[in-house]
Parts: sequence; C-alpha cells; structure tokens
Amino acid sequence: MTKVFSLASWNVEHFKGEPERVGRVVEFIGEQDPDVFGLFEVAGKEVYKMMVERMPGYQFHITEGTQTQETLVGVRGGITAFFTQRTEFKSGNTFLRPGLLVSLLIGSKNYSLLFLHTKSSSKPIGLGIRDDQFERAFKFSSTLAKAAEAERPNFIFLGDLNTMGMEYPFDHAISWETELRKLQADADGFGMRVLSKSQPFTWWNGKNKPGPSNLDQVVAAGHLRFKTFGDAEVDVRGWPQAVNRAEQRKWIESYSDHALLYLEILAV
Repeated sequence: MTKVFSLASWNVEHFKGEPERVGRVVEFIGEQDPDVFGLFEVAGKEVYKMMVERMPGYQFHITEGTQTQETLVGVRGGITAFFTQRTEFKSGNTFLRPGLLVSLLIGSKNYSLLFLHTKSSSKPIGLGIRDDQFERAFKFSSTLAKAAEAERPNFIFLGDLNTMGMEYPFDHAISWETELRKLQADADGFGMRVLSKSQPFTWWNGKNKPGPSNLDQVVAAGHLRFKTFGDAEVDVRGWPQAVNRAEQRKWIESYSDHALLYLEILAV
C-alpha cells in the first residue's frame, strides 16, 4: 500500500526557549521527517518562534489560553491543513489543555487528527477527568461520521493520554493495564482501536522509582491502515531504543522523558 502521510507525536517535557535544547529537538524531529507532528508541553512563545525559523518547510499552529503548557503542531508545506482549537477537551477545567484538531485534505480524502494531552494524575479525579476527555473524543468521532454521511471518517486522536491508572487503598487501585483495556473497549463501540506500539513504555524520568510507564497512545478509526514496524503500527523512538539504562538516561536528559511516536498512514 502507498503511504499517504507520516505522523509523529511527542511530549517534549517543559519545552522552553533554550536554544541548545531546541536545536537538538528540531534535529531529532528532522531525522524522523514527519509530514505532520505534534509537540506537547511547549512553554513559551520563544519555542514557537525558533521552530518557525529552523523548520521553514512547515506551517505551524500553537494553542492559546490560560494553561501554562501549549500544544504545537507542524504540517509540511504543500499539504492543505486547517487548525482548530477544541476547548471541550478541557472538560470544564480552565487550566487543562485544549485539544488541537488538524483537518487535512490529501488528494480527495479528508483526515481529522486530534492532538490531546489529557489529565495527568493517578488520583480518582484524574482518572475521572481522563475518562471524560476520552468520551468526548469518541463522541467527536460520531460527529465526524454524521458530517461525512456515507463516508467513514478518517479520524485519529493521539498524544500523551496519561493512561497511568489510579491509586486507591483497600485493594481498589486500577492499573494502567485496566485503564488501557477500558480505552480499547470504548474504542470498539465507536469503530476505533488503540494502535499497537513497538515498545510498551513511552515515559521514564531516568530514576529507579517510579519505573517506565505506558502513557502515550494512538487511537484510530478501525478501517485505517498503517505501515508496520515489526508487528507494531506505531514505532516508539527515543530513549526506549537506547542499549542500556545509562544511555537511556543520557537521552532523557538531552531531549525529554517521553519517547516520540511515529506512524505512517497508508492508502485504503
């Protein structure tokens, strides 16, 4: 099958205007050569300015609001794209991050990409807010389906979904595996699925505790097809690829505690 476009998602962890780090991040993104990419935890207008200057082949959009960390998306020049900030994914919380919807027109096909950075908390309220944010994403897929009428919407939502489970005493904790299993069950009800990844864990702070976590996900319409990397549809790139813990820590210090997700959408 022919590649339609490539896509990357990466939480760059408190991404501020440090020229050396921005340079490393830009270089790493350039090595992946994605047609579309989203960066999370962008903090400061300086990063936006540097990205525009150092990546002239892309058009950019960044979220705005009372939140301290923004989402920045870049789309390769020549691709028709429309950007929309979606505040409903703040779930009524002023300081949560909005979703950033990118509508692409490639050939005669429309693709809707929703970049999300959901609530980070292992407390019951955190799990509840994430569940609400996921429900809103699935309902949005239904909205797209109604708008598409006879066509199936080419919808993907992805990003740092913070699928960390919930801590609770008296043997009532919810593991990240359970939260992810529910996400897949909910996806099934809307004709979507959580894509498989080449590495299960995408976050680690380089310390012995807590250990690596499975936080970053891609959820896609069931009819879409993707290039496979081994048996996986999403290639996890960055610290998980390092040969040992020392090299992983070095990568984390230089770039981010999150790995980058890379995927390629194929013609159906």
